[in-house]
Amino acid sequence: MVLKKQILAIQDVYVPVKRRQTLDPQKVEALAESMMEKGQEVPILVRPDGSRFVLVEGLHRLEACKALGETTVPAYLVQARRH
Repeated sequence: MVLKKQILAIQDVYVPVKRRQTLDPQKVEALAESMMEKGQEVPILVRPDGSRFVLVEGLHRLEACKALGETTVPAYLVQARRH
């Protein structure tokens, strides 16, 4: 399966509540510093859900982008089954 990289508006990415509970602010800060130097090296993973996208993988990368004031985020669209 070939993943298709897209640039998405951060506001269109929905983070499920369960995922939010795993957020580590120190990890976000470290990632944000790394992104300032090198840019985002690994896109987040999302699955389409109607008009929005649901985060599958990459919570800390997404939050680091927000912390840096970004409005878009590189993402791969995946077909994930609902749990």
